[in-house]
Amino acid sequence: MKPNREVGIVGYGAYIPRYRIKADEILRVWKGIDSIHLEEKSVPGLDEDTATMAIEAARNALKRATIDPQEIGAVWVGSESKPYAVKPTATMVAEALSVTPHTNAADWEFACKAGTEAMQAAMGFVGSGMAKYALAIGVDTAQGRPGDQLEYTASAGGAAFIIGLKEESLAYLEGSYSYVSDTPDFFRRPHQYYPQHGHRFTGEPAYFKHTYYAAQHLMEELGYTPEDYAMVVFHQPNSKFPRRVARRLGFTEEQLKPGFLVEVIGNAYAGSSPLGLAAALDEARPGDKILLVSFGSGAGSDALSFTATERIVKNDDSLLRVRDYITRRREIDYGTYCRYRDNLNSH
Repeated sequence: MKPNREVGIVGYGAYIPRYRIKADEILRVWKGIDSIHLEEKSVPGLDEDTATMAIEAARNALKRATIDPQEIGAVWVGSESKPYAVKPTATMVAEALSVTPHTNAADWEFACKAGTEAMQAAMGFVGSGMAKYALAIGVDTAQGRPGDQLEYTASAGGAAFIIGLKEESLAYLEGSYSYVSDTPDFFRRPHQYYPQHGHRFTGEPAYFKHTYYAAQHLMEELGYTPEDYAMVVFHQPNSKFPRRVARRLGFTEEQLKPGFLVEVIGNAYAGSSPLGLAAALDEARPGDKILLVSFGSGAGSDALSFTATERIVKNDDSLLRVRDYITRRREIDYGTYCRYRDNLNSH
């Protein structure tokens, strides 16, 4: 899939909360899984939610793009952990960025691929000529039931991308491909606080099938092989799944490494793939090709192929990178974690 006008990323930014809880600390309390292959995960503070994190990531994107916020024709936020059940997050983000009132704003949802879904829509919106720029954000404060396998990985963070025309871009879109089916591997019914998952069913036929075919079909349409890409980013629910699908498709560990974040910040759900892309863009050089493949339970994958331009190189120390947020950390214990996540049901 390609828009009528060539488009790309003119600005991007990330945000990861500073608080971290070690996987060993969760294991100490629940004495459950003894082999999780993760170091720690990010935890939002008491004053942080999806809206505040989206705003921080978007401000970083605006700083990198150096455009007038009033020129943004759409603000779209992809998430599965909205602060309000009925009230858009996107309008709060747009207001905080001084984008309002002459803009489109909406929230997007498709489990963990809500962020790339918003990105594809933004590319179509700009590519059709309906807007000069569009802002797409993938962000989550993911939930995990105490003692459940998800508690070890479900984390928080996100990334924002300002989409514009190719000639202004840091990395331009070569094409995208989506692959979906009705595969209920992971879900949360109304009024349930924590999601349910299908354990091994979430791997095959869910994650691996959709991720593999989305990536394979896009590369076939573009005439590329894994060797053509400098970097590849997959959705990272854990450390095993992206490595396994990368090997199956023919990618190396070195190609995976730049955007591989799950072991140090966990799985930020709708923010996972966007954060990986932001980390890859931080490392990219002109001419580098980056393949992004998201996954959302329910189920589906979006594959997007980008090529970095000469604009990707910017020697500005004030532009925060993903690694800056990773190194900016403060470790907390399980009791503090429960307080920050309101796991004690104090209200």
